[in-house]
Amino acid sequence: MAGEDHSDIEVAALGEDEARAELARLATAIARANRAYHAEDAPEISDADYDALKRRNAAIEARFPALKRDDSPSEQVGAAASEGFAKVRHAVRMLSLGNAFSDHDVEDFDRSVRKYLGREEPLTYTAEPKIDGLSLSLRYEGGALVQAATRGDGAVGENVTANARTIGDIPHQLTGAPEVLEVRGEVYMSHADFSTLNTRQAEAGAKPFANPRNAAAGSLRQLDPEITRARPLKFFAYAWGALSAPLSKTQMGAIEKLESLGFSVNPLTRNCDGPAAMIAHYHSIEAQRATLGYDIDGVVYKVDELALQRRLGFRSTTPRWAIAHKFPAELAWTRLEAIDIQVGRTGALSPVARLSPVTVGGVVVSNATLHNEDYIAGRGANGEEIRGGKDIREGDWVQVYRAGDVIPKVADVDLSKRPGNAKPYAFPTTCPECGSDAVREHGDAVRRCTGGIICPAQIVEKLKHFVSRAAFDIDGLGAKQVEQFFNDGWIKEPADIFRLQERYGRGMQQLKNREGWGDKSAQKLFDAIEARRSIALSRVIFALGIRHVGEASAGLLAAHYGSWAAFEQAMTNATVGQGSEWDDLVGIDGVGAVMAASVVTAFHQAAERASIDRLVAELTIEDAAPARDIDSPVAGKTVVFTGTLEKMSRAEAKARAEAMGAKVSGSVSSKTDLVVAGPGAGSKAKKAADLGIETIDEDAWLALIGEA
Repeated sequence: MAGEDHSDIEVAALGEDEARAELARLATAIARANRAYHAEDAPEISDADYDALKRRNAAIEARFPALKRDDSPSEQVGAAASEGFAKVRHAVRMLSLGNAFSDHDVEDFDRSVRKYLGREEPLTYTAEPKIDGLSLSLRYEGGALVQAATRGDGAVGENVTANARTIGDIPHQLTGAPEVLEVRGEVYMSHADFSTLNTRQAEAGAKPFANPRNAAAGSLRQLDPEITRARPLKFFAYAWGALSAPLSKTQMGAIEKLESLGFSVNPLTRNCDGPAAMIAHYHSIEAQRATLGYDIDGVVYKVDELALQRRLGFRSTTPRWAIAHKFPAELAWTRLEAIDIQVGRTGALSPVARLSPVTVGGVVVSNATLHNEDYIAGRGANGEEIRGGKDIREGDWVQVYRAGDVIPKVADVDLSKRPGNAKPYAFPTTCPECGSDAVREHGDAVRRCTGGIICPAQIVEKLKHFVSRAAFDIDGLGAKQVEQFFNDGWIKEPADIFRLQERYGRGMQQLKNREGWGDKSAQKLFDAIEARRSIALSRVIFALGIRHVGEASAGLLAAHYGSWAAFEQAMTNATVGQGSEWDDLVGIDGVGAVMAASVVTAFHQAAERASIDRLVAELTIEDAAPARDIDSPVAGKTVVFTGTLEKMSRAEAKARAEAMGAKVSGSVSSKTDLVVAGPGAGSKAKKAADLGIETIDEDAWLALIGEA
């Protein structure tokens, strides 16, 4: 049966409940790492491990956008400011950077930037070393240093002004600077100074620092500035926050201006015309890494033209116009002892390598993902050879790789060390949990169990999903209790939860008589279940565990239909691929045909529908709250963009419309209020005309929203 820890399962093989559990685990792990790194200056995991956690979280969110948590690590920067320092609210947020781990990622970054801007021609970027230190913001007013603050959580940092004044690289007075200037950069410690400091620490009987980054962060964040003064800290300037006047029209020009004002800037910063030059400079910096005399962990690329930076703007925690190209993680060789198969909630069979423990990048690794049966056989997603066509067998000597994913991967096999009795791995064609056929559909990389509700790995996970935090979230009824009640035959479907008190609140077989339960705990659970009989529509839709329907998409469906009665009737009347109900469903922005088909199918399968009806009979489902009013000419309207937009990209247009309270749909229906048609508009514009829907061009749209 699938366990609660799904960290060994490849992202592509995760079911929704497994993904949800992973996101919860990752949120906890990343928050702890952020506190240790940013607030306590005592990292518990390596940078590579932290990046791996973040990237796995991002990969799961990308595959399951509906499952993104309110406390998602991708929406957070750093950690809250320490209570030992006064708080400083940044005038301009100090954000983090997205990461690239390969040349392909850098090329993707360039493509995404140009696509967002609607530009075909190459762009100029700056490329500079990514200093491994502590971010610091310096505020100057009238040329005088008036405040220094750490990044904190991006919005609020720690006031370390007195400490910053002790750093020789930080000017106290500027000549020729704007009236207000916030200079941002990195406090760091050179290798030589770090060695000297640790020698002094040892002589004084104090604990040595683990690395220069910890030493720099711990030194800057001392409550006594005299301790900071005694520590050999340095500062590189590379960015800015609030400004009363621009420094330049380009990133490079602004850096040169900062240097002219007296700040140290990194001499390896270069302009690069496109990805090839960026990657070449990355490798040049990487080759110098050991001789720089200070720690770097990658190269940062930024769009050079500041006007384009402003157009590109920001995501929730990262700019669209910059990315950090990280240096690769480590590799190690070890013995593959066995290949195990795990079964997820959706029935996906995921192979996991059980390894002789080996340290990779400072972490002991004993498991690695094997992705799927093709990966084991030495084939890629399109049937091409990988690892030179070498298959993976139990007993093999394998190379383990850790970088852009929290799950270690098997990168290579040493055939010279393969045991003579090693046999090709035969991927199971039956489910190891229930014995049902495990089939692989055409075009699917994953083999799945066909057992459905008779497969314990699936039914228990469906019930765990039902009681999860974003679903019914019943106090006292978690994954452990659900599994126990299922194994004892007390719960077989969600509706059974609401019959527990009726069945097991009295009589011979009572909950209070079970081991670990008593009168109070049993009654507390019954009360918690009773309290959940009245529940929000979005939670009910999410809790049903319909494939492809996550928390956010459940919210979209709830907001659109408003009530269970309207939702249920629409799904009952809908036919996949046709009809007004179908058009209405797929017209919801964020609901595609695959998700829509999954929802409609769930309501048309007799057994599943009967289970839903039995559940709903136990509940009072609350209508969705109306959307917040926004004062704009398009607020509350459903808008469709079609054809080619010439003055902004489709992504910009969509983001602007949504910011003004409009709903953006991908299809035209009777519920569409406005169609914005550019050159090349085809069937959507024709349908809008047939339905009598107002249609305007891009210029009229810009005039309507006040951007003409």
